[in-house]
Formats: sequence, structure tokens, C-alpha cells
Amino acid sequence: MTLTPILDAKLAEDGPAISGLKPGMDPISDAAAGQWTLIWRKFLKQKVALFCGGVILVLYLIGAFAEFLAPGLPDTSRAQYTYAPPQSIGLFTPDGQFQFHVKGYTVEIDKAALRRTFVVDDSVIVPVGLFVEGPAYKFWGLFETNRHLIGALDPTQPMYLLGADRLGRDLLSRLIYGTRISMSIGLIGVCMSLVLGVVLGSISGYFGGWVDTVIQRIIEVVSAMPTIPLWLGLAAAIPLTWSPLNVYFVITIIVSLLGWTGLAREVRGRFFSLRNEDFVTAAKLDGSSERRVIFRHILPSLTSHILAVVTLAVPSMIIAETSLSFLGVGLKAPVVSWGVLLQDAQNIRSISTAPWLLIWPSLAVVIAVLSFNFFGDGLRDAADPYET
Repeated sequence: MTLTPILDAKLAEDGPAISGLKPGMDPISDAAAGQWTLIWRKFLKQKVALFCGGVILVLYLIGAFAEFLAPGLPDTSRAQYTYAPPQSIGLFTPDGQFQFHVKGYTVEIDKAALRRTFVVDDSVIVPVGLFVEGPAYKFWGLFETNRHLIGALDPTQPMYLLGADRLGRDLLSRLIYGTRISMSIGLIGVCMSLVLGVVLGSISGYFGGWVDTVIQRIIEVVSAMPTIPLWLGLAAAIPLTWSPLNVYFVITIIVSLLGWTGLAREVRGRFFSLRNEDFVTAAKLDGSSERRVIFRHILPSLTSHILAVVTLAVPSMIIAETSLSFLGVGLKAPVVSWGVLLQDAQNIRSISTAPWLLIWPSLAVVIAVLSFNFFGDGLRDAADPYET
């Protein structure tokens, strides 16, 4: 008696013997796929996360090409346009000709407040073009050029698409330059937290015993410290004579000092559950060193989870830098970040006279934080394709 018909009937009834996949995944095409392929296929179904990932990519591209994208330089001030309101781009001039342009300004005197105000004048046309010549800059510090993506054809004419601040500086240019600092400081801070969290969490979860006890007591002490007062105290200790570049790196270290504890505990818990698995025992019997077992065999199986945790940690770093700079103990001028821009909106006059100084930097922070949160949630859902 042959067993072939019985086996065929069993396969037809139960299907192939594969690991349980999440609902919606094709068991035939995914049976032979690797873990990263399954994660990618699952992530592609997260439409919101994909859109937010695109937003994050755009933000980093804006930061990378800030000099070219900004209409002007961030520190160029024009006192005659203090608190100038935002201008909108038009396509057709009053005589019906197609021409990118913005409306000019006229000055009015507010007799009640005894100050001058700018009003957009429809009769004044300022032609606008693409790839125009403007203030010279050194692109990535490599070569000097004066080409800008957008700007007034006549550099002496005003063009403030998002308005001007109290010194007549273009808010759009400052916001674009601030994107580079605020987005990069979150990424660098998370990278530093990643190293601390992964290394200490791996050692704690793998060796256990007194090593685990010492590391966990350190984590508990750091976690018990109040975050904002500690950040304020460390930031206030930075000497005023330091250069903006040195302050930038110190603030990066400060915002990453308290961000590694959560990741360390997550990695520790995963190591506790994996250190007695068969593949770990096989690696030890094969003569692998402790360091190789940790970083070559166990840690790669946590990569997808670590990426999701790190992605969700970036927003807290951005908010920390913005908060410190807003309170005046973080980055300071001439460095431009979203928190530094929000310093101009600390008084009632600025909010009442120029609300765009509060709206646009705050909106940039909200967009960045929400994008990272939704992207991290989608990555976390896709990180374990075998979850039932």
C-alpha cells in the first residue's frame, strides 16, 4: 500500500506546512520568502506609513539642499520690511499676461499703535522666476554659486512667501535652513542612543547575573531623573564662549543621554527570550565567541524591531531640541533651528502682529513628529510578519 495518495489528500486538505503569517499574506508566494522580504511586503500595505515615509524623505532632502531651495540667506535682514506679511504667488498679471509674481507692499501708519504696518498692494507686481540668481553661498562647502530654486527676478525687490520677522529676515529661508538642524539633531541623537541602548541591553540580557543587576540599576537611576530639568541644567552649563558648532554637538549629546534606557530594556527582554534558543546553543557548540553570538547571531534577529523603536524615538529628540532652543538654553543665533525660530513668538506683540512666526515653525514640528510616529507605527506592525 502506497502512502502517496494519503499524503496528497493531506496536503490538499491542510495546505503546505509553513509558518503562520498575518492575514492578507499569500502563503504560496511568501512560504519561501525571507524575513526582510516579508517585512517589506507587509510594509507596502501600510499606506499611511508609506506616505509619512515620503514626507520624512522630503524633509531630509530639504535639509540637504537648503542653500539651493531657500530664496535667500537666513541672516540677511532688511529693516524696511520688519514684520512684512506673507505674499502669495500669482500666475497672471493684471493685464492678463502669464507671469509668476507676488504682490508688493505699501506702508500704512497705525495711528492707534503708533507704528507702521505693511499691506499687500495688488497694484505692485514683483516678477518671480525659477533658478534665479540671488545671494551667493557655498553649496555643501564645496563650491560657490548664487543659483536659487525660486526668487524675485530683481533681488532688490521683496519676496516673503511666509512673511518676515522682526529684523526683516525671510521666514521661508530660515525655516528651510532650520529643517537641516532640527531633523539632523534628532537623527544623530537617536544614533547615539541606539549604540548605548543596543550594547548595554545586549550585555545585560545575554550575561544576566550581577552584570544585569548593575546595568538595570543604572537604567533605573537615569529613568528616575526628571527629563526637562536635567536637560535645562546641562544645557545651561554650556559656556557662552563656545562656537555654535560646539554647542550643536553638545546639545546632540544632551538630548541623547536619556533616550537610550527604553531601547536597552527592550533589547534586554528579547535577549532573555532568545539566549537559550537552539540556534544560540548551536553557535556556542560551534566555537563562536560570546561577542560573535551576541552581535552576529542574536542581534540581527532583532534588527526590524530595533528599527521600529528607533524610528519612534526620533520625534522625542526633535521635540527636546525644539523645547530647549525655545526656552533659550539650547541652540542660539546665529544657528537656525525650529526652536530658535519659535523664540521670536514668545511675546504677545509678535503673535498679534506677526502670527506667522508662530504658525509655520510650529507646523513644521507637528508635521515632522506626526510623520515619524505614523511611519514608526507602520514599521512596527510590519516588523513581525509571523505574528498571528
